[in-house]
Amino acid sequence: MSKNVFDISQELMSNAYPGRGIILGRTPDNKKNVIAYFIMGRSENSRNRVFTETEDGIRTEAFDPSKMVDPSLIIYHPVRLYNGTLVVTNGDQTDTIARFMNGNLFPGYSFEAALATRTYEDDAPNFTPRISGVVDMRRGGYKLSIVKSDEGNAESVQRQTFDYPQPVAGEGHFISTYVKNGAPIPSFAGEPLRVAIDTNDADKFADKLWASLNEDNKVSLFVRSIELETGEYEDIILNKYTAVEG
Repeated sequence: MSKNVFDISQELMSNAYPGRGIILGRTPDNKKNVIAYFIMGRSENSRNRVFTETEDGIRTEAFDPSKMVDPSLIIYHPVRLYNGTLVVTNGDQTDTIARFMNGNLFPGYSFEAALATRTYEDDAPNFTPRISGVVDMRRGGYKLSIVKSDEGNAESVQRQTFDYPQPVAGEGHFISTYVKNGAPIPSFAGEPLRVAIDTNDADKFADKLWASLNEDNKVSLFVRSIELETGEYEDIILNKYTAVEG
């Protein structure tokens, strides 16, 4: 493995709390794009979540509604599909991006324009970054973005977008909300990490990621594998907790 391409399992196993994370990439056979999104939690409220399927993606829900304290930053649609583009984010900016794409006011730049209207999350002192990605399900190219504070300075927002129009077989990119655990928690810094996508099998990829996430802090994982030739896809959802029946 190239010294510039990292093993995502090792990266996750060495980090007890990267927070929320997005991985976008291409399988080794160059026939599929893969998307992964995971959430972790330290508080009871943040851990009180599961991923559930929707018509166009997934949403978060409380696995025990009786224990939900504040849903404002933890209940949202992480993944939505709009007109051949998959949107994946760690917050309600998913809907902002979809709305801008629907209006087509900024052709080719709806992603950037939508996120220009958003800032980091209002959860001082962490000021959790908003991480987002879009994937062209027809061509396979993708973008990643992070909107964050300037190292905890609430008066300064930073918006960074990374464009990967020609993904490389067997490689992907990883971005997370945090560098590591802390108080306050330091935001992700630098370019998305270049990581190996070492299997064509979505189930194996999902199992590898799930096993690598910290057992105490992991909450849910979503993986989608997209056939580039046909647009057909396979979804995998892994939840640590089981929803309480109402």
